[in-house]
Amino acid sequence: MGKSNGKSQNEATGLDLEHELPAGDGEQSSSAAGTGASSPSSDVLSAETELQKLKAERDTLLDRLARAQAEFENARRRAAKEQQDFRDFASVETIKSLLPVIDSFERALQAKSEAGEFRTGVELIYKQLQDVLAKLGVRPIAAKGEQFDPHVHEAIEMVETPDAPDHEVLDEWQRGYKFKDRLLRPAMVRVAKNPGK
Repeated sequence: MGKSNGKSQNEATGLDLEHELPAGDGEQSSSAAGTGASSPSSDVLSAETELQKLKAERDTLLDRLARAQAEFENARRRAAKEQQDFRDFASVETIKSLLPVIDSFERALQAKSEAGEFRTGVELIYKQLQDVLAKLGVRPIAAKGEQFDPHVHEAIEMVETPDAPDHEVLDEWQRGYKFKDRLLRPAMVRVAKNPGK
């Protein structure tokens, strides 16, 4: 037994056994409970750690969102460029098909010929141009002698006449065209107005 300075062992450890509450059923003593409970400083540390984790997760998600937005924008730009390239390519093919017609016009203008021969040459070029447009899907709209159709005809004048049925197209001032099933421009026409029919 070691030496003491006159104090009992309980006094030396600082325990007040006389005033200590007895342990309840299923409860640990206050000394045992003190070791299991977390101190306020450890709660702050765990909260700060949790906050750091959440900030890191937020930063990761924001970075992923920014990358996804950039990828979407790049995909949109690529699609727009591909569409423009396709339109340009389609235009090139159309222009190439019209070049022989221009060549024919140039040869006709350089030739020294009679008026009748010149007219025949121009008519051949006109036919050539019509063939090119037909291959591209361009069709003229029938007008003269047809019943007026506001979907494909544009009336520029109504003419009162007893010689034609009401709303019949008398004359075509400018030919209309369709591209496949789409209206490129309406035919500009004069339309009969016959109150008797």
